[in-house]
Amino acid sequence: MKERQKKASVRQWGSIIFRYRWAVVSAWVFLIVCLGFFAIRTPSMLQDTGFTPNGSSSVRGIALLEEKLGLSAASLDIVIQSTSGQNLTTFEAKSKIWEELAPLREQPFVSDMYESIVTRYAGEDGIVSYTVLLKENANQALSHFEEIKAAVPSINGAKTYITGNLAVYHDMSSAVRHDIVRAEAFGIPAALIILLFLFGTIPAALLPIVVGIGSVAVTMGSLYFVAAQGIPLSNFLPNMVTMLGLAVGIDYALFIVSRFREELGSQPVEAALVAACRTAGRSVFYSGAAVMTGMLALGFVRLPVFRSLAFGGMLVVLVSVLAACTLLPALLAILGRRIFAWPVRSRAKDGNRGSSGSVIWVRISELIMSRPGIIAAVVTAALLLAMTPALHMKLGIPSAEVLPPSYDSRYGADLMKKAYDMKEANAIIIAAELDQSYDDPRSIRLVKSYVSRLQHLPGVHHVESYASFLRDGVDNISPELKAEVEKRHAALDKAAIIIVVPEQGEDAPATVRLVRDIRQSPPEGMQIDVTGSPAYKLDIMDRIQGGLPYVLVTVLSVTYIVLFAAFRSIVLPLKAVVMNLLSLGASFGLVTLVFQHGYGAGLLQVTYTGSVFAVLPILIFCVVFGISMDYEVMMLSRIAEAYSKEGNNERSTAIGLQRTGGMITGAALILAVVAGAFMFTDNELMKALGLGLTASVLIDVTVVRILLVPSLMKLLGKANWWLPGFLSSLAKPKPKADENS
Repeated sequence: MKERQKKASVRQWGSIIFRYRWAVVSAWVFLIVCLGFFAIRTPSMLQDTGFTPNGSSSVRGIALLEEKLGLSAASLDIVIQSTSGQNLTTFEAKSKIWEELAPLREQPFVSDMYESIVTRYAGEDGIVSYTVLLKENANQALSHFEEIKAAVPSINGAKTYITGNLAVYHDMSSAVRHDIVRAEAFGIPAALIILLFLFGTIPAALLPIVVGIGSVAVTMGSLYFVAAQGIPLSNFLPNMVTMLGLAVGIDYALFIVSRFREELGSQPVEAALVAACRTAGRSVFYSGAAVMTGMLALGFVRLPVFRSLAFGGMLVVLVSVLAACTLLPALLAILGRRIFAWPVRSRAKDGNRGSSGSVIWVRISELIMSRPGIIAAVVTAALLLAMTPALHMKLGIPSAEVLPPSYDSRYGADLMKKAYDMKEANAIIIAAELDQSYDDPRSIRLVKSYVSRLQHLPGVHHVESYASFLRDGVDNISPELKAEVEKRHAALDKAAIIIVVPEQGEDAPATVRLVRDIRQSPPEGMQIDVTGSPAYKLDIMDRIQGGLPYVLVTVLSVTYIVLFAAFRSIVLPLKAVVMNLLSLGASFGLVTLVFQHGYGAGLLQVTYTGSVFAVLPILIFCVVFGISMDYEVMMLSRIAEAYSKEGNNERSTAIGLQRTGGMITGAALILAVVAGAFMFTDNELMKALGLGLTASVLIDVTVVRILLVPSLMKLLGKANWWLPGFLSSLAKPKPKADENS
């Protein structure tokens, strides 16, 4: 009874859209135009990367240094490189540069400026660096960063580069705006060409593009108002929304348009629309639920960037589903049989792609049905082999490396690494709160004792503190030394800073262990928070790894439940989950080869760092797992539909492959070109996401969905549709013939 009521409501939904088609289209046009105006402005409002591990020891340490010692977390590094081979480290050269930088020091937003005190490498005397401390916090500085850049004067005989975290954040936002335009300029025309090949008519090809662009415009416009309320959103979000919105929006529309055209072959327009909504439209709902589940799971990682991507991803998928299930049917109702107008190939060719599927898909299905065991074994072995590089994946947190060297912030950072010992620049910083004033003899003895203890920890190169200015056995600070200590922001009142320079780089395992050792053994009489770049990156990694189990459990379990609700089978959802894990593992193997080992890095213009950005595996998993379910749902829906009519598993599997093989391949190619366009953008996070998504989808649609899934369907036979006795009441009743016409 409930099943009949559900089908009746779905049928009514198609009829309602048909009846009010002009009103539905008018409402969507109004929404797209109004929100599209604000969508263009959204990227410029998002400045923060979203990688701040709020509430962590590293963030508390930064806050203490700002509040108690007056240190500014907002700073710039001005890197100056001689263009004539001049030695810039001589007294005369330094004096000249200092004089030319005078206008910058006089700016109202500058707190202090000094030459870098980090140890220099020999032979790199054509590069010097100056640190500029700002009176503003990061968000305030980013709001007028172009003004700050303009205030940095040119140096005669040298080139000037502005780097540091603020400059990197600003350049990331700039890259986002350029990347969206570049990706859309390639992805949308490429998707249109594929749609023209699939459908053969201009109206049918344009409709999915309209749905995809409309979904992105509405979502981006909505995000503008969210950001305007002061809610922090990551500057990675516009790229993510554009990629995901175009991909799923076009795919969902493709499924419905394809079914509508098929139904028009035997039914009038309204009946064809109702049938398309009842079948493909229903599948879109389940597919959207699967993708939204993946995006929702990102929220379990306690970093703002993941919460932003979860919110934006869920929103764009929801809008895409609504557009595909309301705007698209309304447009189809208006077009009717004009969906076949303006052909780019003859209808005769389209006729060969009719209800029985094209000849090639018939032959593929026959081949699979004749040798399912061999095909399943070979494909599974190949996928397991492809994922082996991922077993040795190393995760890391890059900074300026996410940008190409064409950006000043990245090139300046590279010059810093070339000329200075960055272990000192990226030292571990201990923000200490003492029980007495820092100049109290008891505090001095305590700090000296703690520094001595730190010096003996494995992985420590040297330790510095205000007590380092005092000789052994001296527990009093002279007025002159006290003034110098406070001028350098080394200590004030009951607060002090202790700097631990590690023997190895900030990402080295020994440095990570050192941060953990310092945190696990705080001294008595002193409260500490450990910050600095190594600790900050460790806190980000801990947040990602801490959220991973919840993400995995949520995505796998909810996806299984959604597919069980769709197909009322114990085996089919389990098989779908395993198939997705195989294709994901293979794509992770490819990402590892490119970003960790450097294979093909030059082609994609990415920086080989010896590790994979720690954000990528979990992000690719959530996005790809949901999107891959689109194809699983579409194929299994047609197989289940045929099985409900015939009760023959082998015949139903062959029909499902024949009817959906071309459509799924086309949908995957569209997603691949949309996501693949981001492989050639400037942001390395989006490059890697584009590579992972493209590889996973192509692997999924070529070997998993076309070869492995039908093979296993054949091998499992009636077990595909098995339900245990206590769940037999949930089994779908066999539909009447008129319900599947």
